[in-house]
Amino acid sequence: MKLMNQRQKKAHLMEIQVNGGTIADKVNWAKEHLEKQVPVSSVFMQDEMLDVIGVTKGKGFKGVVSRWHVKKLPRKTHKGLRKVACIGAWHPARVGFGVPRAGQKGYHHRTEVNKKVYRVGAG
Repeated sequence: MKLMNQRQKKAHLMEIQVNGGTIADKVNWAKEHLEKQVPVSSVFMQDEMLDVIGVTKGKGFKGVVSRWHVKKLPRKTHKGLRKVACIGAWHPARVGFGVPRAGQKGYHHRTEVNKKVYRVGAG
């Protein structure tokens, strides 16, 4: 991670939300279970809905054709064909936010919502 120019998105620690009771009860529960093994069956129940947070697979710096799937220009195009044909009008005199541009593909933070737990095994 030292050689990369990006901060680390995948945490070394796992953050778990504690529900139920007062704040003092939650703090006491967390202190009791600190650095102890917590079985999966005590955390997840059958037919429970979860949100999964993660980081997508990194693919580096990519052009607009790979990153945004814009159409390639015709073969006889001057100065390259893997480009966006028009990045905007003369005025406003800046490139709009929604215009596809080259840049980082992958390694993005994503949240998948409503994943159902069908069964918790006794492993």
